[in-house]
Amino acid sequence: MNIYQKRGLFRRRNEINVYRLFFWVTLILGGVWLIRSVQTGSIKPLFQPTPTPTRFAVSYALEGDAQFTAGKLEDAITAYREAVKGDPTNGQLLAQLARIQTYSSAMLVKDETIKARLQEALESASKAVELAPDDSFTHSIYAFTLDWNANTTLVTDDREIQKLLSKAENEAVRALQLDNTNTLALAFYAEILVDEQKWTQAEQYIQQALDRDSSLMDVHRVHAYVLESLGEYTLAIESYDRAIAITPNLTFLYLRAGANYRRLAFDSPNETVQTELYEKSLEYFAQTARINEQLKVYDPVPYLSIAKTYSQMGQFFIAIRNVQKTIEFQPDNPVLYGELGVLYHKNRNYETGILALRCAVRGCTAEESCPARGDCGLNDVPAEVKGLPLSASTIYYYDIYASELAALSKPPKVNYCPEALKIASEIEASEFDSDPNIAADIVVVRNICTFAPETSVTPTATVDPTMVESTPTSETP
Repeated sequence: MNIYQKRGLFRRRNEINVYRLFFWVTLILGGVWLIRSVQTGSIKPLFQPTPTPTRFAVSYALEGDAQFTAGKLEDAITAYREAVKGDPTNGQLLAQLARIQTYSSAMLVKDETIKARLQEALESASKAVELAPDDSFTHSIYAFTLDWNANTTLVTDDREIQKLLSKAENEAVRALQLDNTNTLALAFYAEILVDEQKWTQAEQYIQQALDRDSSLMDVHRVHAYVLESLGEYTLAIESYDRAIAITPNLTFLYLRAGANYRRLAFDSPNETVQTELYEKSLEYFAQTARINEQLKVYDPVPYLSIAKTYSQMGQFFIAIRNVQKTIEFQPDNPVLYGELGVLYHKNRNYETGILALRCAVRGCTAEESCPARGDCGLNDVPAEVKGLPLSASTIYYYDIYASELAALSKPPKVNYCPEALKIASEIEASEFDSDPNIAADIVVVRNICTFAPETSVTPTATVDPTMVESTPTSETP
């Protein structure tokens, strides 16, 4: 007999598992959500590179060192600032930043910008010492920045200068206490001792630095500075040349070497030798201009140095053209108008000299700036110029301006005397009138203007056409 088995008779019927079903539904919905999120950009795929890769602080520091060696100090400062952002507790990074900021001040022209840059360096160095109080390197850089801030041109208070120098010396001593093999500390201590007029000690310390490590630019630079202070200009040039060999794109080294050649030329009694020395000076300044041109650095200082050299040689036309070149770079810089006014004065072009000196001392509008520079050429941009305050570095502009105003006054038709007397009073009331030549000039101004009426006339833009002729700018001697 055949018996057919019924399926449900002895086997349990399958039932749907509610929990398992819920798990799978949730998993499917989660997958759909993940896919849509990736597609819309809400979720980034794994291992995808970030849009802006994070750079380590050491990478920025290496870039800063390379830019410094290349002579691009502003770019070096930018790189080190980024390095400090990446590692804000690293005192040595801040110290390196302070070192570059200090050196970069040598490439600036305006007193206020130089002072501001040195103050930035001082703040960086001070913060570095706070972060690394037992680090010899940070203390040595702090000493260096303190010393450069004790600049007699920028700081008029003798007590403040002595305070800065005393603190600088203490920092240098502290750096050597922490590490007596710190070559930079030895070199910077020697520089401080020169500024304190302790020349014998300075010679001893810089010699120790040279014996310890003669591969550092800073050591040869300070050695040259020590030699300069002793009047050994030829030996100073040799030391600057050694520093240049180490860092050939740092233009302030060429400027110092060129200035030493110019000093040797000024002191030479032999006319032939004097001319040769002036030409060597111009070679260094021209090399500075060429380096800046290659680096696309628009720095007026080399052309200003060339102008001063030609001025000492009595070649005022070429000197004037070089100062006009500097104004192309910085058309609103009153210092450059002051230098131009002095050259016009030496060349006896007093009418245009008044216009340039007025921009330097009192300031002038953009329209007035063109006649003041001898008219605007193709590369010139009219610019408003703010006058310079009376200081140790600007009193010469004030003095010549007052003298020219008085000399060219022809009351009552042309009367510059009220302005001349006002400037004379400002000079007499200042603390910068210790020069007997300036005092004598003020006496002459008062004698000329004693009986002049009070009605004043503002100098107008009358330009001598001989001063704007096409004279080639001498970038090379």
